[in-house]
Amino acid sequence: MALTETTTTRVEPLSSSSSEQFFWTYTEEPHRTRRQAIIKAHPEVLKLCGPEPLTKWLVLAVVSLQVLCAACLRNTPILSVPFLLTAYIIGATANQNLFLAIHEISHNLAFKSPMANRLLAIFANLPIGIPYSASFRNNKQPYHLTHHKSLGVDGLDTDLPTALEAVFLDSVAGKAFFATFQIFFYALRPMFIYKLPLTNLHAANIAAQLLFDAAIYHYLSGHALAYFILSSFLAGSLHPCAGHFIAEHYVFERSKATQTARSKVTTTITKNTPLPETYSYYGPLNLLTYNVGLHNEHHDFPAIPWSRLPALHETAKEFYADLPSHDSWVYVLWQFVWDKEVGLWCRVKRNEGGRKVGDWKTEELGASEGGVVPGLR
Repeated sequence: MALTETTTTRVEPLSSSSSEQFFWTYTEEPHRTRRQAIIKAHPEVLKLCGPEPLTKWLVLAVVSLQVLCAACLRNTPILSVPFLLTAYIIGATANQNLFLAIHEISHNLAFKSPMANRLLAIFANLPIGIPYSASFRNNKQPYHLTHHKSLGVDGLDTDLPTALEAVFLDSVAGKAFFATFQIFFYALRPMFIYKLPLTNLHAANIAAQLLFDAAIYHYLSGHALAYFILSSFLAGSLHPCAGHFIAEHYVFERSKATQTARSKVTTTITKNTPLPETYSYYGPLNLLTYNVGLHNEHHDFPAIPWSRLPALHETAKEFYADLPSHDSWVYVLWQFVWDKEVGLWCRVKRNEGGRKVGDWKTEELGASEGGVVPGLR
């Protein structure tokens, strides 16, 4: 049974004479509605929720791999071909994997204990070179959980590009710049949206990272530390795995009444159908990225870990079969840069709804994000 929408989405630009505008919608985000429908049709999906024990071992393996690569490159010139190729092929892929491990851990999906998850995230952060896991998810202002609770809400969802970004980067050169340096946009943008209070978790994240970086510099070399930093930059740049950043929520077809034949998004959007604002990808790169490509599935059920998202998709296949999806993250990057009809303004926004997540008690964090039914309270 396919999900039937009971409301009509009105998607309007702020000005009909300007193309540098976002899509504004006046309905609630779609994931809560679909989640409730899936639970009603397939209550057994709730059994898929809960921590995945394999995650901690994968994190340990990838962190070890990165330290090994850094040790092997400790005397290799930074601008040499072996150094750059290793950083791009192995390092960027590994650090993107660690970025997404931290994303997975932010939902309390590695351990039952919230504190154990926070400590594992700090450990996963080490080869990234710069402390960031605490800002991604902390008890006071968890940016990523607010993205889930307030998808597309202007002023709350820090995944949304600002109007300034959309206007000044609306060109092939501007979009190429954004795609190349998108890791910096995602790191710095939240600071300009709303203030993040410093916590003991931040202090622990910073202290652990500084000690690790100092140890790498002292016992290996500055080149080894540079390998970590360059790997992190490339992981969020023009790298195949980095395509997921853009693929997840950008609208790749402005027309609401045409078949999206030119893009890799396959769906028909009519005036009475809500404009899709989350897109999945079911290709092989999911093997390296904690199945982050199953993004509709993840937003529908944030408490289902990466290893069980395919089972969710198969169980509730009728709800996902007709949703738009991407065939290639590489093509997503290519189209984003070169297609004149695609830009940073191709995001669905809403003026109100959702809420800023923060100041939760520890037990609430465990119950809501690692527990039975996320996002329903």
